[in-house]
Amino acid sequence: MAGKNNANIGFEKQIWSAACELWGHIPAADYRKVIVGLIFLRYISCAFEKRYQQLVAEGDGFEDDKDAYIAENVFFVPPKARWNVIAAAAHTPEIGIVIDDAMRAIEDENRTLKNVLPKNYASQDLDKRVLGNVVDLFTNNIDMSDTDADKDLLGRTYEYCIAQFAAYEGTKGGEFYTPSSIVKTIVEVLKPFENCRVYDPCCGSGGMFVQSVKFLQAHGGRRDRISVYGQESNADTWKMAKMNMAIRGIDADFGPYQADTFFNDLHPTLKADFIMANPPFNLSNWGQDKLLDDPRWQYGIPPAGNANYAWIQHMISHLAPKGKIGLVLANGALSTQTGGEGEIRKKIIEADLIEGIVALPPQLFYSVTIPVTLWFISRDKAQKGKTLFIDARKMGHMVDRKHRDFSDADIKKIADTFNAFQNGTLTDVKGFCAVTDTADIAKQDYILTPGRYVGIEEQADDGEPFEDKMKRLTTELSAMFKQSDTLQAEIKEKLKSIGWEM
Repeated sequence: MAGKNNANIGFEKQIWSAACELWGHIPAADYRKVIVGLIFLRYISCAFEKRYQQLVAEGDGFEDDKDAYIAENVFFVPPKARWNVIAAAAHTPEIGIVIDDAMRAIEDENRTLKNVLPKNYASQDLDKRVLGNVVDLFTNNIDMSDTDADKDLLGRTYEYCIAQFAAYEGTKGGEFYTPSSIVKTIVEVLKPFENCRVYDPCCGSGGMFVQSVKFLQAHGGRRDRISVYGQESNADTWKMAKMNMAIRGIDADFGPYQADTFFNDLHPTLKADFIMANPPFNLSNWGQDKLLDDPRWQYGIPPAGNANYAWIQHMISHLAPKGKIGLVLANGALSTQTGGEGEIRKKIIEADLIEGIVALPPQLFYSVTIPVTLWFISRDKAQKGKTLFIDARKMGHMVDRKHRDFSDADIKKIADTFNAFQNGTLTDVKGFCAVTDTADIAKQDYILTPGRYVGIEEQADDGEPFEDKMKRLTTELSAMFKQSDTLQAEIKEKLKSIGWEM
């Protein structure tokens, strides 16, 4: 098993290496579309081929009947779009045209994919030699006989490439990707169940939904027993999310097109059981002046210069009677008083909606360096009048020089802490977690910064008496001061010797 996992990781890195070869030939946004489009094309070809062989074996002559594929949630792939045609043309000058024609043919046969697939492979800027090499990678590393395993491999390759694109595209990459460990943390705390409705009003590439389905399956549920609703304002990201859901076999309603959530809510009557989101941080110029009378602003009109509390209130307006929210926000939302935000926060707290706040460590995101927090909001809190605060700023580990990640153990610790809180069995841990009454939050001017409530971690007793420790530390400090004076004098002498006076 380990060998297969290593091989899969190698394949993911091979695909990424192929993507890197495209740099310098086409813009970053275009090479992202090239790679994820090919991953999608290979996936639906694998799924189609497996179903095709099943129908041939049955001998009823339905192998060219589109309905025989739709009935099994498989996209119909017309002859000119099948992978054997793509593979045969890999090292011809026409490979780009062949792929573009395949994408158009698939869209023509599958209404839900209309205007979703990328069609930029014939571009003169795209090196056809490199493109052929990428096609070879898919041809030689995906075995059509094992579609379920390949679906997982292709899905993880898709996620891997999206994560890498986010890292390399910086702030722009953050528009479509939330690090998977943050998504997993939100999902593990919320625990979506079968027959629930999950909504993300700024869904990016759909990572929240992928992890929700994984959680469901890990706990004995089925991927088709969850209803997914999303919305995305960026056209390319909306297309990427549609492809991501298709690769995972997730039936998702993202609306017929991309749209601005504030001005064109594509799910106006939806009441969701779970809302998970990573909205754009501190979004300014979001159109407040044209939405002053919007019924979503139940707790106050959000300021024109920052949409944080517009996002919060939009999500609350879409909550079912027992619904829960898990979202990521910049730390400023915890304490700001600007533009009436403090008053909005106060009303939300007094409505007993804030279930928990988790302060996150730095460097979890590829695109931002500002501190961020997880908010958990609930219509029907298990512990009325109480809020859980967790300070997780010391958690996680560095995976490279710039990026930190949560381990599975970190995620479990946070989720278990929420479980204990909801069950009424949690004991406060100095420096990590605290259960706080609404009255105590009011005494802090309704500021939600976890550090105010969890306190400072208690230091282990080293057995050294206080008087002895103070005497030792004072002696050590005095010695350091003397050493500093000596070094400063030596520096002055050396500068004097070269004619430099301090």
